[in-house]
Amino acid sequence: MSELLDVTLPDGRTVEVLTGGDPSGYPWLFHGGSPSAAAPWDLVDGAARSHGLRMLTYSRPGYGGSTPRPAAGRYADDVIESRAVLDALGVDDFVTLGWSGGGPRALACAALLPDRCRAAASLAGVAPYDAPDLDWFAGMAEENHEEYHAAEAGRETYEAYVVEHMLPMLAASPDELADGMGGLVTPVDRDALTPDFADWLSRTFHRAGAQGAAGVRDDGLAAVAPWGFDLADITVPVAIWQGRQDAMVPYEHGAWLAVHVPGAQAHLFEDEGHLSLVTKLDEILADLLRLADLRAGA
Repeated sequence: MSELLDVTLPDGRTVEVLTGGDPSGYPWLFHGGSPSAAAPWDLVDGAARSHGLRMLTYSRPGYGGSTPRPAAGRYADDVIESRAVLDALGVDDFVTLGWSGGGPRALACAALLPDRCRAAASLAGVAPYDAPDLDWFAGMAEENHEEYHAAEAGRETYEAYVVEHMLPMLAASPDELADGMGGLVTPVDRDALTPDFADWLSRTFHRAGAQGAAGVRDDGLAAVAPWGFDLADITVPVAIWQGRQDAMVPYEHGAWLAVHVPGAQAHLFEDEGHLSLVTKLDEILADLLRLADLRAGA
């Protein structure tokens, strides 16, 4: 049974938290994509329960009911909210998984909370915007080119872009999603977008836009800024999952991360996309537990 609650940070800001899965299970911190907010989904809840995991996720600042930051932060700054949520719920050690724009947040936990994070996975996660030897836009749908170039231009320009182009998409109904996302949805992802998946995606998008442009704006600005931590500092086990049929976060991002995250185990697929990989969640969580050496309750 999923439960929505609020956690108050030391600076007085509020973070909206969703829990699910097995209430007495091992903690799994899930970082949603960009944009997204906490919204229950039976697929995620059921996968967590089947692996004996207590799922924890939260709406990042500016999304859902979470108080916006005074200024956009870096990916490293999201560890502040992650740590506060874990502490408030009495969680010591945990595993983490981040999808899409949540991928860097999972990697930030691995780098900056090594005494608590036992394993991390990046699922169709982005690589650093300034990554050497990577054409960040190669293979990416034109819609994302426009968005991130607007983010490069700064807060005011990007906020205007979000209001004009992003907020209408966040208001789309489940039936409107695939067409509304245009070239971002490849054929394999369109096939994966079942009515149940579309319903959840629509709900998380609606919740993401509850405060207007704030959350989307700050997420986009973080994507084009330095991450605030060094991937080379990661010492905990990490898995990288990516598909070549991904027009939102291209395959090359995952291939780059697999090389530059120390000891990373790569799961790179020729026939998977951005959405279709999520349907492998059961397999991904099993692998995450293996990485953390938790199969036998270690």
